[in-house]
Amino acid sequence: MLRRLLSNDLPRSKVLAVLLIAVLLGLAFAPFVFPGVKALNVAAKILVFIVLVASFDLLLGYTGIVSFAHTMFFGIGAYGIAIAATRMGAGWDAVAVGLACSLAVSLVLALAIGLFSLRVRAIFFAMITLAVASAFQTLASQLSEFTGGEDGLSFRLPEIISPSFEFSEEPFLGVSLDGRLLCYYLLFVVAVVLVLALLRIVNSPFGRVLQAIRENEFRAEAIGYRVVVYRTLSAALSALFATLAGAMLALWLRYNGPDTSLSFEIMIDVLLIVVIGGMGTVYGAAIGAVLFVVAQSYLQDLLRLGNEAVSGLPWLAALLSPDRWLLWLGLLFVLSVYYFPTGIVGKLRARSSAR
Repeated sequence: MLRRLLSNDLPRSKVLAVLLIAVLLGLAFAPFVFPGVKALNVAAKILVFIVLVASFDLLLGYTGIVSFAHTMFFGIGAYGIAIAATRMGAGWDAVAVGLACSLAVSLVLALAIGLFSLRVRAIFFAMITLAVASAFQTLASQLSEFTGGEDGLSFRLPEIISPSFEFSEEPFLGVSLDGRLLCYYLLFVVAVVLVLALLRIVNSPFGRVLQAIRENEFRAEAIGYRVVVYRTLSAALSALFATLAGAMLALWLRYNGPDTSLSFEIMIDVLLIVVIGGMGTVYGAAIGAVLFVVAQSYLQDLLRLGNEAVSGLPWLAALLSPDRWLLWLGLLFVLSVYYFPTGIVGKLRARSSAR
């Protein structure tokens, strides 16, 4: 049953299996194990990034396409929910219409970019996607009538997933049973379903062809596969999953703006997570997202504690200053790449195979 659920893509490493179970259980019980608003926000962000990074890995790790337009589709999903909810009101019909329209727009744009640009090789395609993403971000900032401009859009959602809605006046295990909790578990279920769907895609005959194209595009074309068609379909599927991740973000934040979902910094974070977790592995998206988001959210707090602990040593206290958290984050990334050149998942699987 488990093998079928995971599409025969087992972890193939006991350590990796333990890590994945810990991630699953940690996210499933995060509201009760890690109480507090910040911890819940971090857990929700991890769920969104797992889907976003896994969708990008379908493009980069499994097909070998480098694209910088992934956050554009992420932003389309968030803006679809935001614009529909702003204009239609707080109802599930607005969520459905916004999601359907954003998926349609993403599909058209992905097909257009794929058909016109995927014949371009390597870095040239990456630069084209970067130009398209930058143009879309500028467009979102200027169309203030629809997108709210630089201020973005704040909107309301159905009351049942709003913080003001309470299922019970009595807390359960110290946690309030309200709409915020229900919204989190909605994201959790959606994230699990989407990750399982991606596992099914990459382990299907279609996914095997994508991996063949990644390894040797000319040989794949020589044996009869239409490479451009497969690469275009991969780009379209990746865009649709990124759009769903953007919709998840909008549902959680109930706000969206250019810097929230279209920023190039998000694209950099996605690239870092893919490298940390391991390219060509859906599991790498989960492991990498957890490590990166937790480090990004709590590294400053850890440095603050370290700074206070060594306050008697001025040089060490200056080195552990919370203002230098980006320096330490960069150092952790360099160390992870040095010790795990194929990513954490790739390293664990290689070690298990060697044994």
